[in-house]
Amino acid sequence: MAKEKTHINLVFIGHVDHGKSTTVGRLLFDTGSIEEATLRKLKEKAQELGKAGFEFAFVMDNLKEERERGLTIDLAHKRFETSKYYFTIIDAPGHRDFVKNMITGASQADAGVLVVAANDGVMAQTKEHVFLARTMGVNQLIVAINKMDIVKYDEKRFNEVKADVEKLLQTVKYDVSKIQFVPIAAYPGDNVVKKSENMSWYNGPTLLEALDNLQPPEKPVDLPLRLPIQDVYNITGIGTVPVGRVETGVMKVGDKVIVVPAREGKGVTGEVKSIEMHHEPLEKAEPGDNVGFNIRGVGKKDIARGDVIGHPDTPPTIAEEFTAQFVVLNHPTVITVGYTPVFHIHTAQVACQVTQIEKKLNPATGEVLEENPDFIKNGDIAIVKIKPVQPVVIEKQNEIPQMSRFAVRDMGQTVAAGTCVELVKKQI
Repeated sequence: MAKEKTHINLVFIGHVDHGKSTTVGRLLFDTGSIEEATLRKLKEKAQELGKAGFEFAFVMDNLKEERERGLTIDLAHKRFETSKYYFTIIDAPGHRDFVKNMITGASQADAGVLVVAANDGVMAQTKEHVFLARTMGVNQLIVAINKMDIVKYDEKRFNEVKADVEKLLQTVKYDVSKIQFVPIAAYPGDNVVKKSENMSWYNGPTLLEALDNLQPPEKPVDLPLRLPIQDVYNITGIGTVPVGRVETGVMKVGDKVIVVPAREGKGVTGEVKSIEMHHEPLEKAEPGDNVGFNIRGVGKKDIARGDVIGHPDTPPTIAEEFTAQFVVLNHPTVITVGYTPVFHIHTAQVACQVTQIEKKLNPATGEVLEENPDFIKNGDIAIVKIKPVQPVVIEKQNEIPQMSRFAVRDMGQTVAAGTCVELVKKQI
Protein backbone atom coordinates (compact mmCIF):
# COMPACT_ATOMS: atom_id res chain seq x y z
CA MET A 1 0.00 0.00 0.00
CA ALA A 2 1.34 3.39 -1.04
CA LYS A 3 -0.16 4.88 2.13
CA GLU A 4 2.23 3.05 4.42
CA LYS A 5 5.38 4.17 2.63
CA THR A 6 6.78 7.58 3.40
CA HIS A 7 5.73 10.10 0.78
CA ILE A 8 8.25 12.47 -0.80
CA ASN A 9 7.50 15.41 -3.11
CA LEU A 10 10.23 15.55 -5.73
CA VAL A 11 10.94 18.46 -8.06
CA PHE A 12 13.03 18.15 -11.24
CA ILE A 13 15.01 21.29 -12.01
CA GLY A 14 17.66 22.40 -14.47
CA HIS A 15 18.21 24.12 -17.78
CA VAL A 16 15.44 23.92 -20.35
CA ASP A 17 17.12 21.53 -22.84
CA HIS A 18 19.00 19.33 -20.43
CA GLY A 19 16.49 16.48 -20.43
CA LYS A 20 14.30 16.86 -17.34
CA SER A 21 11.15 15.60 -19.05
CA THR A 22 12.97 12.73 -20.73
CA THR A 23 14.51 11.73 -17.39
CA VAL A 24 11.12 11.80 -15.67
CA GLY A 25 9.51 9.87 -18.56
CA ARG A 26 12.24 7.22 -18.46
CA LEU A 27 11.97 6.91 -14.67
CA LEU A 28 8.18 6.46 -14.82
CA PHE A 29 8.38 4.02 -17.73
CA ASP A 30 11.18 1.83 -16.33
CA THR A 31 9.50 1.62 -12.91
CA GLY A 32 6.29 0.45 -14.64
CA SER A 33 4.38 3.61 -13.72
CA ILE A 34 3.39 4.25 -17.37
CA GLU A 35 1.87 1.60 -19.60
CA GLU A 36 3.68 0.36 -22.71
CA ALA A 37 0.59 1.26 -24.77
CA THR A 38 0.63 4.86 -23.58
CA LEU A 39 4.26 5.14 -24.57
CA ARG A 40 3.59 3.57 -27.98
CA LYS A 41 0.88 6.18 -28.68
CA LEU A 42 3.22 8.96 -27.65
CA LYS A 43 5.99 7.52 -29.81
CA GLU A 44 3.67 7.63 -32.82
CA LYS A 45 2.65 11.18 -31.99
CA ALA A 46 6.31 12.19 -31.65
CA GLN A 47 7.11 10.70 -35.07
CA GLU A 48 4.13 12.42 -36.71
CA LEU A 49 5.37 15.73 -35.37
CA GLY A 50 8.87 14.98 -36.65
CA LYS A 51 10.16 14.66 -33.09
CA ALA A 52 11.18 11.04 -32.91
CA GLY A 53 13.13 10.48 -29.73
CA PHE A 54 10.99 12.83 -27.70
CA GLU A 55 8.40 10.34 -26.54
CA PHE A 56 9.43 10.45 -22.88
CA ALA A 57 9.28 14.22 -22.85
CA PHE A 58 5.81 13.89 -24.41
CA VAL A 59 4.66 11.89 -21.43
CA MET A 60 5.10 14.92 -19.20
CA ASP A 61 3.98 17.47 -21.80
CA ASN A 62 0.81 15.53 -22.46
CA LEU A 63 -0.03 15.56 -18.79
CA LYS A 64 0.64 19.29 -18.77
CA GLU A 65 -1.61 19.88 -21.79
CA GLU A 66 -4.35 17.79 -20.28
CA ARG A 67 -4.01 19.75 -17.08
CA GLU A 68 -4.22 23.01 -18.99
CA ARG A 69 -7.33 21.83 -20.82
CA GLY A 70 -8.81 21.09 -17.42
CA LEU A 71 -9.20 17.34 -17.97
CA THR A 72 -8.75 15.27 -14.88
CA ILE A 73 -5.97 12.79 -15.38
CA ASP A 74 -4.89 9.78 -13.45
CA LEU A 75 -2.29 10.94 -11.01
CA ALA A 76 -0.56 7.58 -11.20
CA HIS A 77 1.36 9.08 -14.09
CA LYS A 78 3.01 11.46 -11.72
CA ARG A 79 3.44 9.06 -8.85
CA PHE A 80 5.81 6.20 -8.60
CA GLU A 81 7.02 3.92 -5.89
CA THR A 82 10.41 2.60 -4.99
CA SER A 83 11.01 -0.20 -2.53
CA LYS A 84 11.24 2.42 0.20
CA TYR A 85 9.22 5.56 -0.67
CA TYR A 86 6.42 6.74 -2.83
CA PHE A 87 7.08 9.89 -4.78
CA THR A 88 4.96 12.60 -6.33
CA ILE A 89 6.80 14.41 -9.08
CA ILE A 90 6.33 18.14 -9.19
CA ASP A 91 7.12 18.74 -12.80
CA ALA A 92 8.83 22.03 -13.40
CA PRO A 93 8.99 22.42 -17.15
CA GLY A 94 9.70 26.13 -17.39
CA HIS A 95 11.26 28.67 -15.13
CA ARG A 96 7.91 30.25 -14.26
CA ASP A 97 6.07 27.00 -13.66
CA PHE A 98 8.94 25.87 -11.49
CA VAL A 99 8.77 28.77 -9.09
CA LYS A 100 4.99 28.78 -9.09
CA ASN A 101 4.83 25.04 -8.37
CA MET A 102 7.46 25.33 -5.69
CA ILE A 103 5.57 28.01 -3.84
CA THR A 104 1.94 27.01 -4.02
CA GLY A 105 1.05 24.96 -0.99
CA ALA A 106 0.33 21.49 -2.32
CA SER A 107 3.75 21.04 -3.74
CA GLN A 108 6.39 21.93 -1.23
CA ALA A 109 9.29 19.94 -2.59
CA ASP A 110 11.06 17.73 -0.08
CA ALA A 111 13.91 17.01 -2.47
CA GLY A 112 15.09 17.95 -5.94
CA VAL A 113 16.84 16.32 -8.88
CA LEU A 114 19.05 18.79 -10.72
CA VAL A 115 19.52 17.66 -14.32
CA VAL A 116 22.67 18.96 -16.04
CA ALA A 117 23.62 17.89 -19.58
CA ALA A 118 27.15 16.51 -19.84
CA ASN A 119 27.76 18.24 -23.18
CA ASP A 120 26.69 21.74 -22.03
CA GLY A 121 27.53 21.70 -18.34
CA VAL A 122 26.33 24.53 -16.07
CA MET A 123 24.18 27.12 -17.89
CA ALA A 124 22.53 30.38 -16.71
CA GLN A 125 19.25 28.65 -15.93
CA THR A 126 21.05 25.91 -14.00
CA LYS A 127 22.37 28.63 -11.69
CA GLU A 128 18.99 30.32 -11.26
CA HIS A 129 17.19 27.06 -10.54
CA VAL A 130 19.76 26.14 -7.92
CA PHE A 131 19.46 29.54 -6.25
CA LEU A 132 15.65 29.34 -6.28
CA ALA A 133 15.64 25.77 -4.95
CA ARG A 134 17.82 26.93 -2.07
CA THR A 135 15.63 29.98 -1.42
CA MET A 136 12.48 27.86 -1.46
CA GLY A 137 13.84 25.41 1.07
CA VAL A 138 14.70 22.36 -1.08
CA ASN A 139 17.39 21.04 1.22
CA GLN A 140 18.17 17.69 -0.41
CA LEU A 141 19.47 17.46 -3.96
CA ILE A 142 20.56 14.72 -6.32
CA VAL A 143 22.53 15.79 -9.40
CA ALA A 144 21.87 13.75 -12.54
CA ILE A 145 24.52 14.45 -15.18
CA ASN A 146 22.53 13.54 -18.28
CA LYS A 147 23.30 12.92 -21.98
CA MET A 148 26.40 10.87 -21.12
CA ASP A 149 25.77 9.04 -24.43
CA ILE A 150 26.51 12.30 -26.31
CA VAL A 151 29.93 12.60 -24.66
CA LYS A 152 30.62 8.89 -25.35
CA TYR A 153 30.25 7.96 -21.65
CA ASP A 154 33.52 9.75 -20.89
CA GLU A 155 34.54 9.67 -17.23
CA LYS A 156 36.75 12.76 -17.60
CA ARG A 157 33.82 14.85 -18.88
CA PHE A 158 31.61 13.60 -16.02
CA ASN A 159 34.23 14.73 -13.50
CA GLU A 160 34.60 18.18 -15.14
CA VAL A 161 30.87 18.85 -15.03
CA LYS A 162 30.64 17.46 -11.49
CA ALA A 163 33.37 19.86 -10.33
CA ASP A 164 31.56 22.84 -11.92
CA VAL A 165 28.25 21.87 -10.33
CA GLU A 166 29.92 21.41 -6.93
CA LYS A 167 31.34 24.95 -7.16
CA LEU A 168 27.88 26.30 -8.01
CA LEU A 169 26.21 24.41 -5.15
CA GLN A 170 28.80 25.70 -2.67
CA THR A 171 28.08 29.34 -3.65
CA VAL A 172 24.53 28.89 -2.30
CA LYS A 173 25.67 26.89 0.75
CA TYR A 174 24.67 23.35 -0.18
CA ASP A 175 26.80 20.76 1.61
CA VAL A 176 28.28 18.94 -1.40
CA SER A 177 29.51 16.04 0.73
CA LYS A 178 25.83 15.06 1.12
CA ILE A 179 24.91 15.34 -2.57
CA GLN A 180 24.81 12.31 -4.87
CA PHE A 181 26.10 12.73 -8.45
CA VAL A 182 24.80 10.17 -10.95
CA PRO A 183 25.95 9.92 -14.59
CA ILE A 184 22.91 9.04 -16.73
CA ALA A 185 21.70 8.92 -20.32
CA ALA A 186 17.94 9.25 -19.97
CA TYR A 187 16.94 8.61 -23.56
CA PRO A 188 18.71 5.25 -23.98
CA GLY A 189 18.07 4.56 -20.28
CA ASP A 190 21.57 4.31 -18.80
CA ASN A 191 21.67 4.44 -14.96
CA VAL A 192 18.15 5.84 -14.57
CA VAL A 193 16.51 2.65 -13.32
CA LYS A 194 18.75 0.05 -14.97
CA LYS A 195 22.47 -0.08 -14.31
CA SER A 196 24.43 0.99 -17.39
CA GLU A 197 26.80 -1.33 -19.26
CA ASN A 198 28.51 1.72 -20.73
CA MET A 199 30.11 3.23 -17.64
CA SER A 200 32.17 0.55 -15.95
CA TRP A 201 34.18 3.35 -14.30
CA TYR A 202 31.14 4.33 -12.20
CA ASN A 203 30.16 2.17 -9.25
CA GLY A 204 27.68 4.44 -7.46
CA PRO A 205 23.87 4.20 -7.39
CA THR A 206 21.48 4.50 -10.33
CA LEU A 207 19.12 7.49 -10.18
CA LEU A 208 16.39 5.26 -8.73
CA GLU A 209 18.74 3.94 -6.03
CA ALA A 210 19.88 7.51 -5.29
CA LEU A 211 16.23 8.43 -4.65
CA ASP A 212 16.02 5.65 -2.07
CA ASN A 213 19.08 7.14 -0.33
CA LEU A 214 17.19 10.39 0.37
CA GLN A 215 16.31 11.13 3.98
CA PRO A 216 12.57 11.07 4.74
CA PRO A 217 11.26 14.62 5.16
CA GLU A 218 11.15 15.69 8.77
CA LYS A 219 7.68 16.38 10.05
CA PRO A 220 7.87 19.82 11.64
CA VAL A 221 6.08 18.64 14.81
CA ASP A 222 8.29 20.76 17.10
CA LEU A 223 7.25 24.05 15.52
CA PRO A 224 4.16 25.90 16.80
CA LEU A 225 0.81 24.63 15.50
CA ARG A 226 -0.25 26.22 12.19
CA LEU A 227 -3.33 24.91 10.45
CA PRO A 228 -4.68 27.17 7.66
CA ILE A 229 -8.42 26.77 7.05
CA GLN A 230 -9.34 25.55 3.58
CA ASP A 231 -13.16 25.45 3.98
CA VAL A 232 -15.82 25.61 6.68
CA TYR A 233 -18.82 23.24 6.65
CA ASN A 234 -21.96 23.07 8.72
CA ILE A 235 -22.70 19.45 9.51
CA THR A 236 -26.00 18.45 11.09
CA GLY A 237 -25.54 16.94 14.50
CA ILE A 238 -21.94 18.14 14.79
CA GLY A 239 -22.06 21.84 13.98
CA THR A 240 -19.27 23.89 12.43
CA VAL A 241 -16.54 21.76 10.84
CA PRO A 242 -13.49 23.61 9.48
CA VAL A 243 -11.25 21.60 7.14
CA GLY A 244 -7.55 22.13 6.45
CA ARG A 245 -4.06 20.68 6.40
CA VAL A 246 -1.70 20.84 9.35
CA GLU A 247 1.44 22.63 8.14
CA THR A 248 3.42 22.54 11.40
CA GLY A 249 2.99 21.40 15.00
CA VAL A 250 0.39 19.01 16.40
CA MET A 251 -3.29 19.52 17.23
CA LYS A 252 -4.84 17.16 19.79
CA VAL A 253 -8.40 16.57 20.90
CA GLY A 254 -8.93 18.67 24.07
CA ASP A 255 -6.43 21.38 23.01
CA LYS A 256 -7.28 25.00 23.59
CA VAL A 257 -6.81 26.78 20.25
CA ILE A 258 -7.01 30.26 18.79
CA VAL A 259 -8.23 31.10 15.29
CA VAL A 260 -6.77 34.27 13.71
CA PRO A 261 -7.30 36.80 12.18
CA ALA A 262 -11.00 35.79 12.66
CA ARG A 263 -13.43 38.52 13.85
CA GLU A 264 -11.81 41.83 12.92
CA GLY A 265 -8.34 40.45 13.54
CA LYS A 266 -8.95 39.78 17.25
CA GLY A 267 -8.88 36.01 17.10
CA VAL A 268 -11.43 33.55 18.49
CA THR A 269 -10.60 30.86 21.04
CA GLY A 270 -12.16 27.48 21.69
CA GLU A 271 -11.44 23.85 22.48
CA VAL A 272 -10.92 21.03 19.98
CA LYS A 273 -13.79 18.57 20.49
CA SER A 274 -13.05 16.09 17.68
CA ILE A 275 -10.74 15.53 14.71
CA GLU A 276 -11.28 13.21 11.78
CA MET A 277 -9.45 12.23 8.62
CA HIS A 278 -11.06 10.18 5.82
CA HIS A 279 -14.08 9.72 8.10
CA GLU A 280 -11.99 8.11 10.83
CA PRO A 281 -11.73 9.81 14.25
CA LEU A 282 -8.22 10.85 15.28
CA GLU A 283 -6.79 11.78 18.68
CA LYS A 284 -4.25 14.10 17.08
CA ALA A 285 -3.36 15.64 13.70
CA GLU A 286 0.24 16.08 12.50
CA PRO A 287 1.94 17.94 9.62
CA GLY A 288 0.63 16.80 6.24
CA ASP A 289 -2.69 15.53 7.66
CA ASN A 290 -5.78 16.88 5.90
CA VAL A 291 -8.41 16.93 8.63
CA GLY A 292 -11.89 18.09 9.52
CA PHE A 293 -12.46 19.09 13.14
CA ASN A 294 -14.92 20.70 15.50
CA ILE A 295 -14.05 23.46 17.98
CA ARG A 296 -16.29 24.09 20.96
CA GLY A 297 -17.25 27.77 21.09
CA VAL A 298 -16.47 28.55 17.43
CA GLY A 299 -19.40 29.07 15.07
CA LYS A 300 -19.60 29.28 11.30
CA LYS A 301 -19.62 33.06 11.28
CA ASP A 302 -16.48 33.21 13.46
CA ILE A 303 -14.17 31.47 11.03
CA ALA A 304 -13.37 31.56 7.31
CA ARG A 305 -10.99 30.25 4.67
CA GLY A 306 -7.57 31.85 5.15
CA ASP A 307 -7.82 31.95 8.95
CA VAL A 308 -5.10 30.00 10.74
CA ILE A 309 -5.38 27.88 13.87
CA GLY A 310 -2.67 27.87 16.51
CA HIS A 311 -2.27 27.43 20.26
CA PRO A 312 -3.01 30.52 22.42
CA ASP A 313 0.55 30.64 23.85
CA THR A 314 2.12 30.65 20.33
CA PRO A 315 -0.60 32.27 18.23
CA PRO A 316 -0.24 32.70 14.45
CA THR A 317 1.39 36.01 13.49
CA ILE A 318 -0.68 38.73 11.86
CA ALA A 319 1.61 40.98 9.83
CA GLU A 320 1.08 44.74 9.80
CA GLU A 321 3.66 44.75 6.99
CA PHE A 322 6.36 42.36 5.84
CA THR A 323 9.57 42.27 3.85
CA ALA A 324 9.94 39.56 1.23
CA GLN A 325 12.41 38.06 -1.15
CA PHE A 326 10.34 38.53 -4.28
CA VAL A 327 10.72 36.93 -7.73
CA VAL A 328 8.99 38.53 -10.73
CA LEU A 329 7.85 35.70 -13.00
CA ASN A 330 5.37 36.86 -15.53
CA HIS A 331 4.36 40.52 -15.41
CA PRO A 332 3.39 42.21 -18.70
CA THR A 333 5.20 45.47 -17.85
CA VAL A 334 7.01 46.45 -14.65
CA ILE A 335 6.22 46.44 -10.93
CA THR A 336 6.57 49.74 -9.07
CA VAL A 337 5.74 51.06 -5.59
CA GLY A 338 1.95 51.28 -5.17
CA TYR A 339 1.21 48.04 -7.08
CA THR A 340 -1.63 46.23 -5.21
CA PRO A 341 -2.32 42.72 -6.54
CA VAL A 342 -3.80 39.68 -4.75
CA PHE A 343 -1.37 37.66 -2.66
CA HIS A 344 -2.04 33.94 -2.14
CA ILE A 345 -0.56 33.10 1.25
CA HIS A 346 -1.35 29.51 2.38
CA THR A 347 -5.17 29.42 1.96
CA ALA A 348 -5.66 33.20 2.28
CA GLN A 349 -6.17 35.55 -0.64
CA VAL A 350 -5.52 39.14 0.34
CA ALA A 351 -4.77 42.32 -1.61
CA CYS A 352 -1.36 43.68 -0.60
CA GLN A 353 0.49 46.80 -1.65
CA VAL A 354 4.15 47.07 -2.61
CA THR A 355 5.31 50.01 -0.44
CA GLN A 356 9.06 49.92 -1.15
CA ILE A 357 11.49 48.15 -3.48
CA GLU A 358 14.60 48.02 -1.30
CA LYS A 359 17.08 46.22 -3.53
CA LYS A 360 17.48 44.17 -6.65
CA LEU A 361 19.52 40.94 -6.37
CA ASN A 362 21.56 38.88 -8.79
CA PRO A 363 19.24 35.91 -9.57
CA ALA A 364 22.15 33.45 -9.66
CA THR A 365 23.99 34.44 -6.47
CA GLY A 366 21.71 36.67 -4.37
CA GLU A 367 24.25 39.54 -4.33
CA VAL A 368 22.86 43.09 -4.35
CA LEU A 369 22.84 44.61 -7.84
CA GLU A 370 21.01 47.87 -7.15
CA GLU A 371 19.65 49.76 -4.13
CA ASN A 372 16.13 51.27 -4.28
CA PRO A 373 15.43 50.57 -7.96
CA ASP A 374 12.47 52.43 -9.52
CA PHE A 375 10.91 49.24 -10.81
CA ILE A 376 11.40 45.49 -11.18
CA LYS A 377 10.50 43.33 -14.18
CA ASN A 378 10.39 39.68 -15.30
CA GLY A 379 13.30 37.60 -14.09
CA ASP A 380 14.24 40.08 -11.35
CA ILE A 381 14.66 39.03 -7.74
CA ALA A 382 14.26 41.81 -5.20
CA ILE A 383 13.79 42.60 -1.53
CA VAL A 384 10.40 44.29 -1.30
CA LYS A 385 8.27 45.79 1.51
CA ILE A 386 4.62 44.80 1.43
CA LYS A 387 1.54 46.03 3.29
CA PRO A 388 -1.55 43.79 3.44
CA VAL A 389 -4.83 45.70 2.94
CA GLN A 390 -6.55 43.54 5.57
CA PRO A 391 -5.21 41.33 8.38
CA VAL A 392 -3.39 38.20 7.19
CA VAL A 393 -1.25 35.53 8.85
CA ILE A 394 2.27 35.04 7.49
CA GLU A 395 5.45 33.88 9.24
CA LYS A 396 9.16 34.54 8.74
CA GLN A 397 11.09 32.05 6.64
CA ASN A 398 13.68 31.43 9.36
CA GLU A 399 10.98 30.73 11.97
CA ILE A 400 8.17 28.82 10.24
CA PRO A 401 9.22 28.39 6.59
CA GLN A 402 6.05 26.43 5.74
CA MET A 403 4.00 29.59 6.39
CA SER A 404 6.34 32.10 4.77
CA ARG A 405 5.74 31.48 1.08
CA PHE A 406 3.32 33.26 -1.22
CA ALA A 407 2.34 33.63 -4.87
CA VAL A 408 1.10 36.88 -6.41
CA ARG A 409 -1.72 36.72 -8.93
CA ASP A 410 -3.01 39.42 -11.22
CA MET A 411 -4.92 39.37 -14.51
CA GLY A 412 -5.58 35.66 -14.11
CA GLN A 413 -1.97 34.57 -13.84
CA THR A 414 0.85 34.16 -11.36
CA VAL A 415 2.96 37.28 -11.81
CA ALA A 416 5.38 36.88 -8.90
CA ALA A 417 6.21 34.79 -5.87
CA GLY A 418 8.35 34.89 -2.79
CA THR A 419 9.01 34.29 0.87
CA CYS A 420 8.63 36.53 3.93
CA VAL A 421 12.00 37.31 5.52
CA GLU A 422 11.03 40.01 8.04
CA LEU A 423 7.77 41.36 9.46
CA VAL A 424 6.13 43.88 11.74
CA LYS A 425 3.60 42.15 14.01
CA LYS A 426 0.15 43.62 14.25
CA GLN A 427 -0.69 44.30 17.88
CA ILE A 428 -3.97 42.64 18.79
